[in-house]
Amino acid sequence: MTTNKENVNGNILPGAGIDESAIIRRISLVGIAGNVALSAFKLFAGIAGRSGAMVSDAVHSLSDVFATFIAFLGVRLSKKAADKVHPYGHERMECVASLMLGAILLATGVGIGKAGFEKIFLDSHDTLAAPGAIALAAAIVSIVSKESMYWYTRHYAKILNSPAFMADAWHHRSDAFSSIGSLIGIAGAMLGFPVMDSIASVVICLFILKVSYDILKDAVAKMLDTSCGEDYEQALAAYVAESEGVVQIDMIHSRMFGNKAYVDMVLQVDGNLSLREADAIAERIHGSVEEHFSYIKHITIQLKPANQ
Repeated sequence: MTTNKENVNGNILPGAGIDESAIIRRISLVGIAGNVALSAFKLFAGIAGRSGAMVSDAVHSLSDVFATFIAFLGVRLSKKAADKVHPYGHERMECVASLMLGAILLATGVGIGKAGFEKIFLDSHDTLAAPGAIALAAAIVSIVSKESMYWYTRHYAKILNSPAFMADAWHHRSDAFSSIGSLIGIAGAMLGFPVMDSIASVVICLFILKVSYDILKDAVAKMLDTSCGEDYEQALAAYVAESEGVVQIDMIHSRMFGNKAYVDMVLQVDGNLSLREADAIAERIHGSVEEHFSYIKHITIQLKPANQ
């Protein structure tokens, strides 16, 4: 039976029998097919039900189709082995994909917000028609569908430790949030306040912009060799300190590299050891750390004689 475990960051690490390629294809197929069907239904419901908020919601769902494709492409490229041109690997392709996803969300949010503001301030509220019941039904279907897709994609994104698919999961949830805004706006408009439909579009815009900011911030951090964090380095130091032959840890530096990490470490060992004995300690720690902390792509260990 294939089992999973979690690393110190709470990410689920795949067991030996997991087929990552199959998972990537499955997530992408569910995301693309689900969003195409949902976009078509919401667009029809928005037009037939005379709801600007639902049409905006449909556009948001349609952007998810491109987002899932970009996530799929980024993850596939990140799995390519290191070569002469990219000796450190291709993991940062996921960050590039996340940046593109964030940019799509940003543009989508701005467009929806602009349309909402124009209807609120430029159109006559007396001419705004109340949405039909089909728009309300579409909002409910969208909330349930997109929240389900969020949890599905999030589950497998954690198994793959994939920031691109995690960004895609949040793209799904932002659509669920926007559908909640649509539901409130459509219901308000049906109760005699047509402007609520346009106000809902503006609220949707704010949710989308917040998610966009979070995705872009995370992607940039992982492209700028940002530290994995104090908690991560403390957990790593505690593990290494218990290793046989280690007298003292002088330094630990970590940096994120896409969905992986590089670590540099300076250790003190007994200065009377032979070169072979000291090298054996470094090799043992190297292998043990990379096996225990699967998030680490490579660790560089420098040894120095312990202070007498």
